[in-house]
Amino acid sequence: MTRIVYVNGEYLPEEEARISVFDRGFLFADGVYEVSSVLRGRLIDNPGHMARLHRSLTALDMAAPATDTELEAIQMSLIGRNQVDEGLVYLQVTRGAADRDFVYPEGVKPSLVMFTQSKPLLQSAQAERGISVVTTEDIRWRRRDIKSVGLLAASMAKMIARRAGADDAWMVESGKVTEGSSSNAYILTREGTLVTRSLGHEILAGITREAVLRLARTSSLQIEERPFSLAEAEEAAEAFITSATTFVMPVVSIDGKPVGDGRPGPVTRQLRELYITAALEQTGR
Repeated sequence: MTRIVYVNGEYLPEEEARISVFDRGFLFADGVYEVSSVLRGRLIDNPGHMARLHRSLTALDMAAPATDTELEAIQMSLIGRNQVDEGLVYLQVTRGAADRDFVYPEGVKPSLVMFTQSKPLLQSAQAERGISVVTTEDIRWRRRDIKSVGLLAASMAKMIARRAGADDAWMVESGKVTEGSSSNAYILTREGTLVTRSLGHEILAGITREAVLRLARTSSLQIEERPFSLAEAEEAAEAFITSATTFVMPVVSIDGKPVGDGRPGPVTRQLRELYITAALEQTGR
């Protein structure tokens, strides 16, 4: 079945989809995006993604291309047209098309592109065995709280991981872990404290992060939102990442050194199960 995508008001087979060569997302990475997970044909935590989309748009003085109700209607239409039971919906907004100029153009209509990806989220071999990460210098810009389409540094980090035979990368700045290449990063200390980077311009405010921390609090876990060092991570009892594409994913080695006993830990497993249960409740099925 040919995948149907959405581009500026049209539903099209993906091979027929087109965007202007003058689109500022292409020329300047002048755009933002969101990724919502789909379970049982329903969007998960979508209000949070819409709220973060507006924060990103506001930070860049960019107009919204449609109302939230209209955006969700397009998301659901794509899920139906592509028969997505489990997977993802990507939404990308750019400032629009205008002759090349660094200065923001006035009166230009934003471009809106959406597409789906079908992929298993609930059952994951990686979640069963855990993933390995390597660390690399965080070379990104200083506004990581904006979910920008400028993802070259993240792509470079993922390629560093692949060439090292690892599953992913954690980025480090001034000796402290910021986040994963496309995820938020966490450790569980040997004393049982859950530690993750505090919100600010240094990291993206993950929607899954917010949900998992809420679940951790209801489980009476002690939580510290602060930067943690690579040395702390190497001495941790457990480690994991969160994102809309991985949910809660155990990290079992960092730079070739095992975390804890080198297997997914009980707290990480529990948080993954709690998150999946809460996500499935949103589907109403």
